[in-house]
Amino acid sequence: MYKSTIRACYLGNFVGAVVTNLSPLLFVLLMDTFSLTFEQAGRLTLINFFTQIVADLVFSRPVDRFGVRPFITLGHLLAFIGLVLFALAPTLFPREPYWGFMLATIVFSCGGGLLELLLSAIIQAIPSDAKAAAMSLLHSFYAWGFIVVVLATTAMLALFGKNNWPLIVIIWSLLPLLNFFNFLRVPLAPQVSEEHRTSIGTLGSSPYFLMVVLGIALGGATEVTMSQWTSAYVESALALPKIVGDLVGLCLFAGLLGTGRALYGKYGRNLDVWHVMFWGSVLAIVCYVVAALSPWPLLSLAACALCGLGVSLLWPGSVVNAARRFPLAGASLFALLAAGGDAGAALGPWLVGVVADAIPSWTALEPLLTQMTSKELGLRGGMMYATIYPVLMVVCLALMRLQSRSVKSASPTPH
Repeated sequence: MYKSTIRACYLGNFVGAVVTNLSPLLFVLLMDTFSLTFEQAGRLTLINFFTQIVADLVFSRPVDRFGVRPFITLGHLLAFIGLVLFALAPTLFPREPYWGFMLATIVFSCGGGLLELLLSAIIQAIPSDAKAAAMSLLHSFYAWGFIVVVLATTAMLALFGKNNWPLIVIIWSLLPLLNFFNFLRVPLAPQVSEEHRTSIGTLGSSPYFLMVVLGIALGGATEVTMSQWTSAYVESALALPKIVGDLVGLCLFAGLLGTGRALYGKYGRNLDVWHVMFWGSVLAIVCYVVAALSPWPLLSLAACALCGLGVSLLWPGSVVNAARRFPLAGASLFALLAAGGDAGAALGPWLVGVVADAIPSWTALEPLLTQMTSKELGLRGGMMYATIYPVLMVVCLALMRLQSRSVKSASPTPH
């Protein structure tokens, strides 16, 4: 009955990959064309995820009150409009195109926030004995979408030329428009009724849930920082061709991200998701350190790619943990989780941009400038700084395990 709904949700997460990852693929091109700084490029990511946070929190109550369909269709429509505005920004804002990029980012990110809030809730509401597997598979389509976005955008840039990047953005805008019409007609399972729904107050007073929110924020920072900056890092810091960074670095990152999620979707019943998240975080730490410090560009590139496997379960695993503990929370649970993840995904990459801009001006590092360009030094420093995200994730997971054990010892029944 719900096969068409599940397919539309998978395509919706594909749209989410477009909304999140298309503009970072154009960062270096936009920086060169419009004289943008690292911070300005990173600020677009900050705006993207901050807007998604606002959308997550603002729309959670209206969704519970008026239902899913009006808002899931609105999300796709806003994604379409925002991508069109992004493509037209230099035309609509000829003197300050960056203002146009920011406005467009706000619009399509609002749509992306609605998709992130609602797609998980739609899948969770569909009757099934394997919700964790379904959730993981849903999130794997974000990774597959990421790969297709990278491959197709790279191919279109080669085919149409860099100057025609607005046409490429317009082409991508057709995808959310298509899924807008899908969600007008697919069946949607009923959500949790108000009288049975776990309140926001109950969630907010649970130390375990607060740790899950902190964890998904750190997981979002760890995952999105690498995915957002790999293209620019490989091109500007490792001095490898952009096509190598995009096709090898980003595609392998996304492929391993999707593979990790798909494998958990198939075999997750036999695995403790906490262990997968813990050791994945340790792997991410190693990958960040190697990417930042390795003198061999190909080894750094491999580390960027392998990080995708390490971070694969950090976001969906957090959703699974919370949904298992609070199965009757409704849209509010997904809103708070999405807001936490987006907060990390917003601040993480932006702070890397801030660090990358600041490091070359540190006089104590002046001897390194004789061996590196200021871009390379800045980006390597930014990548090394980002190691703090998976390190804190390991700490957070350890605290979650301790808190969970203390609850079990105090009461045999979960609450």
